[in-house]
Amino acid sequence: MSGSHGVHGQLAKDVPGDPGVPGDQGVPGDQDGEGGGLASELASERAYLERGHRALLGMRQEAAGTRVAEGDAEVDKVTNEYLRVARQRRVLDLAGGEGTPLFFARLDYGGADQVPAAVAGRRFYLGRRHVRESAGDDPLVVDWRTDVARAFYRAHRGDPMGVRRRRRFGYDGGELTAFEDEPLASDATAAPEPAAVSRPPAPVDGMVAREIERPRSGPMRDIVATIQPEQDEIVRAGLDLSLCVQGAPGTGKTAVGLHRAAYLLFAHRERLARTGVLVVGPNRAFLGYIAAVLPSLGESTVRHATLDDLLDATAGPTRRAGAARREESVGGGPLTRGLL
Repeated sequence: MSGSHGVHGQLAKDVPGDPGVPGDQGVPGDQDGEGGGLASELASERAYLERGHRALLGMRQEAAGTRVAEGDAEVDKVTNEYLRVARQRRVLDLAGGEGTPLFFARLDYGGADQVPAAVAGRRFYLGRRHVRESAGDDPLVVDWRTDVARAFYRAHRGDPMGVRRRRRFGYDGGELTAFEDEPLASDATAAPEPAAVSRPPAPVDGMVAREIERPRSGPMRDIVATIQPEQDEIVRAGLDLSLCVQGAPGTGKTAVGLHRAAYLLFAHRERLARTGVLVVGPNRAFLGYIAAVLPSLGESTVRHATLDDLLDATAGPTRRAGAARREESVGGGPLTRGLL
């Protein structure tokens, strides 16, 4: 893989320390590295990926082996069934996304003079789900919806948000084949530029451009690795804010809406668990096209329905029978059903 241009001005360099250690305090340096250095770095990242896969398998086995503390078979029948279903769903969620890269990016944060002590000098791998080795351990991979991941989508040279380096990973199938570094600060102590001379985000290029421009076929997939700053603002907007996303066909309106649903389920889990989330589509074919997106992001409880489904669910037997007679009398269905 050759070096890219513009803000993506550097590919991998040799990294001091062990990149396999979560939250390693040694932030990568800027030494020039060729040949063996690049190969060694790529090998380290692949080893970290394998470590993450082993950890995810352990989480899945742990969930499958969890005993459900059931109550009385009759008195607590509903509660018992709920707990069993919750365990099964957890196992399925951890098994979901097979064939999908475990992480797609890494953030290397700067020193304590730039960011809170909790993230100063640390690196974070970003993925579609949280992955850890043992309960209480620092995560090997953090969920893309966490606050620490926000800078991946919004940081730029004018405002690096405390990030020293942003790294994106390239895959061929499930194999990690390349990575691309984007330095956001010239050194570990570099401060953001004054607002008066702040520059807007650099034009999209490199891996991001290739991913966005890649021909699409089959069902819709998630876009967590390529969400743009203005899209992230919509995705992470407050729960009480109603949004209308408009745009031409193929501009990502539906994808942004689905990722917003995934983010809100993460940020407001308890509240939305009580009320539920419903995705309404124009027809079954469309719902089938988007059906895999939320499960790939670890959200399998969202209900999908068409407008006809909702009308059928709310109409009583008499109304449905009357509607059927009216449809028959005018010779046909979809338009009449839409007006009822």
